[in-house]
Amino acid sequence: MDVSVSAAKGQLTDLVKRAEAGETVLLTRRGEVVARIVPASSRRTIPRFRMETIDEIVRSAKEKLKAQAAVTSDDDLYDEFGAPK
Repeated sequence: MDVSVSAAKGQLTDLVKRAEAGETVLLTRRGEVVARIVPASSRRTIPRFRMETIDEIVRSAKEKLKAQAAVTSDDDLYDEFGAPK
């Protein structure tokens, strides 16, 4: 996210919250980057809402795989001698 230094004066609290959530905020002056606001932690963290979304996608995929496995069984793939059909 790019923000001019003059605009950042009025929204510093919001910009710091964004940085805490893992976003890098670039401060610009006349279109040139002059500073960055980044998380203090050296490791990047994934914002909670993104992590919840990822968890939901994984859960949904697992449920779909279980449902698909119930429909398809090995009996349909091999003949009575164990050879592929």
